[in-house]
This record gives sequence, structure tokens and C-alpha cells, in this order.
Amino acid sequence: MGEPARGAAASSWGTVCLWMALDGITVLGAAAAATLYKLRTGPLEGLREICGGSLIHGRSTGVVLAMLCGFFLSLAIVSRELRLYSPLRLNNILHEQRLSIQACILSGLMLTGTLYLVKAENISRAIVLVTLGLVTLALSLRRLVYRIRLYHRFDRGIGTRNVLIVGTGPEARALRHHLESIRRLGYSFKGFIDLPGSESRSDSGPAAGGDVVGSLTTLCDSVRTRFIDEIFFTSPGEREVVQGVLEQARTCGVDLRVVPDIYDGQIWNSPIEYIGQFPTIPLHRGFVPESGLLLKRIFDGFFSSLALMLLAPLLASIAIAIKLDSPGPVFYLSERVGKKGRVFRCIKFRTMVRDAEKRRASLLHRNERDGILFKVANDPRITRLGRFLRKYSLDELPQFFNVLRGEMSVVGPRPPIASEVQKYNLSHLRRLDVTPGITGLWQVQARQDPSFDSYISLDMTYIDNWSLWLDIQIVARTVGVVLTGTGC
Repeated sequence: MGEPARGAAASSWGTVCLWMALDGITVLGAAAAATLYKLRTGPLEGLREICGGSLIHGRSTGVVLAMLCGFFLSLAIVSRELRLYSPLRLNNILHEQRLSIQACILSGLMLTGTLYLVKAENISRAIVLVTLGLVTLALSLRRLVYRIRLYHRFDRGIGTRNVLIVGTGPEARALRHHLESIRRLGYSFKGFIDLPGSESRSDSGPAAGGDVVGSLTTLCDSVRTRFIDEIFFTSPGEREVVQGVLEQARTCGVDLRVVPDIYDGQIWNSPIEYIGQFPTIPLHRGFVPESGLLLKRIFDGFFSSLALMLLAPLLASIAIAIKLDSPGPVFYLSERVGKKGRVFRCIKFRTMVRDAEKRRASLLHRNERDGILFKVANDPRITRLGRFLRKYSLDELPQFFNVLRGEMSVVGPRPPIASEVQKYNLSHLRRLDVTPGITGLWQVQARQDPSFDSYISLDMTYIDNWSLWLDIQIVARTVGVVLTGTGC
């Protein structure tokens, strides 16, 4: 059963490459800063001196760059071996900082040893030592800042992993307590899966039955309805039972971990990963394009910041116009269901009268949408200015603040309200596997189509074929849709 773990490692190779690239940029920046410090000059003058060879006294610049590349490669290899590119939840802050310093020291020793062997006496030792010091400081500081930011997101419930625990015995309850007591691990317990023969009571604790959400036969349904990312197997069981859970995890596309000492050596060649103090063995890891999602988040942050800066005068003008047009607040805060069922407040410019929600029930018989969706032509609740704002989708502009907060993305399925989600069937819940967006494939391709099936189909097409290039294409098409005023 060691094979799935190797497959899991391969699925995160994109993330590893991204972290390696950041380390390479850090090394290059540290070397440049050390060189400029040695030369006591500015960037342009320093570049001319380096290219002219005055700093390295006869040594070709190519040799120096080769040494620098060798240092970076050794740093990347050592960091990989020390598991510094593993998920951050597997290490604590102090352990990660110690490993970062250890990786820099080992790589630095390799670099200085190589300089001694090739007799590179003309290469400035001061620059070498300053570079090593700056790399160590920069890598440690970068990882510290990233981890603190990640912990802050965990505290807000963003980026956490929803977990189910197979089994209801003492080990299962102990693991649950561990995950819930150490919030910085980034896990959110969603329930137990009953295992035939599993102990559900202990002498010192209450029954776990109240938190049992399903059985092995309904495992995939429980995974879907609770937006599960990872399954923990804690109870002793037959090999066939474990294999059955593994197959279901593969089918559902979620991670599976087991407590290592319960399988009589059947997984002896699999790596052990500690979740806090709990040793676990990853049997399967669902593929997640982590590097792509990180690039998407960077794109969201850059695009939304730029949009808010450029559109600030327009936003202020709309806010003033809303106050003059009708009584009520400028913004309308609507509770929407986001990724993994997380509820957030979606910000929009108010386009309706103040008591619009109370009057909705009286308009249900005029609904022109198919199924779950609700839309009424010539809705009497919409204000005069609101019709204009909706026509050109200007009421959606404040949602760029939701994007900056990480609650929404620029592109993605539209966030539904809770009453819509309650009517979803199991397959519809896939819409909530991703971060909702301001615009999406449905908005640019079938905005006037009243069919709920078409709405869902286009969202699933987007999820299955997502790429950063697709996002850029949808954003470009959205501009045309907005300018033609097809909103309502």
C-alpha cells in the first residue's frame, strides 16, 4: 500500500517547484544585495562592474554564476530532503525555522567546500558570507510571515481542511480532540464514520454516536455533503475494509490517512507524517492544483486591487447617487454560501427598496427562472437607479472587496443563497468545491438562459476545465458583456 503515497507526492510537484523558484529568487536577491554592499554602489553601477569582472579579479562571471546555481540546487535538494516543501501543517514554527537554518548551513558548507576545491581564491569571501547570511535570514523570515498569515486565515475559517474520522473508538475521539484543540493545524472536524465492530464508548467519555454522520456504505455521500478534504482511518480493521475505504477515497478525490500501527506491517514502506503529535500514513491524496490556485489567488489580489484603485471615483459617484435616489444604505450585504459551504457577506450596491426581502414572497409566482433560480422581469422592488446599475452590472463592483478578503474570486461560479443550496441535489454541491466569483462562464455565455440545468452545466464545465488562461478569457469577455448592458 505504499504506492498511493508516492502518487500523492507526485500530485504536489507543482507546489514544490513553486517553492523552489521562490528560494531561487531569494538566493539571487541575496547575492545581488551582498555584491552591492561590497561595491558600495548602486544597482546599475554594480551591474557594470560585475559584468566587467572587476569584482572577481580575472574570474569569469560565468564561473561565479555557476557557483551560485550550484548553491541554489544544493539548497533546493537539502530543503526537499528536510521536507521544507511539505504542507506547513506538518511542522510547527520553531521546527520549520530550525530546518531552514540547517538547510542554509549545509548548503553553505557545500558552497565553501567547492570554492576551496576549485581554488577560487579571487572570489570575495565577504560576498560569500554575506550572501549566506542574507539567504538564511530571508528564507526564515519569508516562511515565518507566510505561516503567520496562514494561521490568521485558519482562525477566520479560510483554507482549513474538512475531515471525517473512520471509527468511533478511543483513538478516534483522541484524534478529534487533538485536531480541535490545535486550530493551527488547519483541520475542521465534520463527524465520525461508523465502522462495524468499532468501539463507540469508553469508560471515561460519552458515546460518539451523536457525531456519527454516516457509515462505510454512505461514505462518498458524507464526503460530498460536508465538503470533506481528508479522511482519517483510526480503527483496526480487515485489509479488505481498508482497501474499500481507499477505493472510495480515490472515487471521491479526497485524501486518506491511517494511524500506522494498526495494519500489521502491511504498509511498512510508506512515509510517516505527523499531524501535531499523531503519526499518520498517507494512503491517497486527491489531486489539487495547488500552484495553479496560488497563481489564481495572486491574479485575484492584483486584479481586484487595480480595479478598486482605478474605479474609486466611479464607486464614490455611485454611492452618492444611491443616497440621493432612495432612502436606505448604500451597500446591500447578502449572506451567500461560498467554498465548502462557508457563509459570508457578499457586498453589492443597493439596487432595491429597503424592504425588498419582505416583499419577495409575494413575487414568487412571477419567477421566470427554471427550478431553483429566482428572477422577475420589471421587478417592482428595483429602484430607478438600480435598474441602470444592474443593466451594466455596476452593482457588482463592491465585490472586489470580497475578492481581497479571499471570500470570492474574480472568476468562478456565482455564490448562491442558503435557500438555493437547500434545494441542491448531491451533484450540484460540486459548485461549492471552488471559490465563488464575480463573473463566470455562465455570465458571459448564457446570462439570459432561464434554465437551471444550463446554469449548473456551465459551472461544472468551468470547474472541470479551469486554467488561469480561461480566467483571463472570461474576464475579457465580461468587459464586452458589461458594455453591451445585458444585465437585468
